[in-house]
Amino acid sequence: MASAVNYIKTPLNPTNLGTQIRSKESRRFPVQSRFRCFHRQSPRNAMKEYRWRKPLNPIIIGPDEEPSNKSEKSVNGFFLAENQDMMVLCAVGYYVNGFRGFPWLALNFHMAHNLNVHPSTLQIVQNSANLPMVLKPFYGILSDALYIGGAHRIPYISIGVLLQVLSWGSLALIPIASQAFPPLMVFVLLSNFGASVAEVAMDALVAEYGQNNKLLGLQSYALMASAVGGVLGNLLGGFFLQKTQQTKTMFLAFAAILALQLTISLKTREQSLGLPQPSDMSESIAQRIKKQYSDLMVAIKEESILRPLIWVVSSILITPILSGSVFCYQTQCLNLDPSVIGMSKVTGQLTLLSLAVLYDRFGKTIPMRKLASIVQISYAFSLLLDLVLVKQLNIQFGFSNEVFALCFSGLAEVIAQFKLLPFYVLFSSLAPPGCEGSLMSFLASGLCLSSIFSGFLGVGLASFLGITSGDYSNLPLGIVVQFLAALLPLFWIEYIPTTQVLSDRSKKRGRSKRTRRNRRVGRFVYDSMCSYRRERESDLQR
Repeated sequence: MASAVNYIKTPLNPTNLGTQIRSKESRRFPVQSRFRCFHRQSPRNAMKEYRWRKPLNPIIIGPDEEPSNKSEKSVNGFFLAENQDMMVLCAVGYYVNGFRGFPWLALNFHMAHNLNVHPSTLQIVQNSANLPMVLKPFYGILSDALYIGGAHRIPYISIGVLLQVLSWGSLALIPIASQAFPPLMVFVLLSNFGASVAEVAMDALVAEYGQNNKLLGLQSYALMASAVGGVLGNLLGGFFLQKTQQTKTMFLAFAAILALQLTISLKTREQSLGLPQPSDMSESIAQRIKKQYSDLMVAIKEESILRPLIWVVSSILITPILSGSVFCYQTQCLNLDPSVIGMSKVTGQLTLLSLAVLYDRFGKTIPMRKLASIVQISYAFSLLLDLVLVKQLNIQFGFSNEVFALCFSGLAEVIAQFKLLPFYVLFSSLAPPGCEGSLMSFLASGLCLSSIFSGFLGVGLASFLGITSGDYSNLPLGIVVQFLAALLPLFWIEYIPTTQVLSDRSKKRGRSKRTRRNRRVGRFVYDSMCSYRRERESDLQR
């Protein structure tokens, strides 16, 4: 009997017997005490006996499986020490991206008060500044095909951040850059060009890293970091405008934060992130770009990608945006303090952060079509909150303009941003290997182009209704038109798939109780067979 116990102390090769037993725990249960599972034994009784004896917890490798060193990871594995470089790079990158509300709040205030820009002109500037983002598919194709120093993500992030440093630094230090309208537009376009390049590379890096390490749903954490940046950016922006009203100082402060991001990106080596390296570099740059473009076209034509893309782009495209008119109404007619508008953005970003956390915890299990319908309806009704403020209905309910604007002014914008999160998760999981940057940038470009078109549609609606800086009488009618247009995408909601792409961990949790019980019975059979086999071998040795 001693030989049998000594035999248990030796490690067991998992490739031979299909299981691995910890030697310390094996000493607690001799071979005789382990139950033997035969084909006539009831699995229910076997389970009860095995639970009563508190057996070992073996690592199971099935007969048709091979041992793998790369285990399945949940999204929580992103916070492990081995992912520290990627975590810092993404956290800083998306945080700074959300913090862009800090200089843009100062820029809107500068154009509305210092340059006395017309409300429609202000909205044209806001939407025209996003034109460089329409070319995001081209940046994505370059990022996928053209390697710089053996890397194809981080160099583009550094280039984009550098362009932003130059643009915001020039607006802060060069007097004519911020005082004349044409040079101001040039530097604003340069800033958004750099931001679009950095965003494309960052989104592709997150998608590629998540697929390579089997970490699905990293976009929710990216949105959390962006929301935290938005909270602090708008909070500090409103405070600085209220206390100093020095917009150039805010431009310079944001340029310094961008310089910090540039330093981090230059210190991070892409090879340390474990991303796949290019297999064939013998092709010319033109051939690689052409091949990447053809791969992108093949991916887009897939029905699982094309139909959701059509829905999310069209849902933004047909809704006119009156943000410029509402902003001028709040500052000129209601005389709201810039700090109140900034704090309303803070409230919105806090709401966005909470929604991202809820989606990461519970939203991934909700059918995607149902989730999109709920979010779209919520977005449509949130547009009516501006109507409440314009009609001064909040005063009748005992809410001042400052309190109402602080709590509800930015809610529609927040819901519009949150609506995109499930689609980013969906497309990042469906992106073919090597095409992550191209597909994600194509999605971002489509969303940006539809947003620009909806902004110009809002300018046309405001001009048609006669909404000017001196006459806001038809602004309520424009808000009602917004509400009705936001409900139209519900008529083709079937373009969205009913199910979401879940991680392997979520799929395992979704198994039925009977299936989990059968899998446990399989574990007991494996364990008992190995125990019985060792006992027979020890008897032969004696």
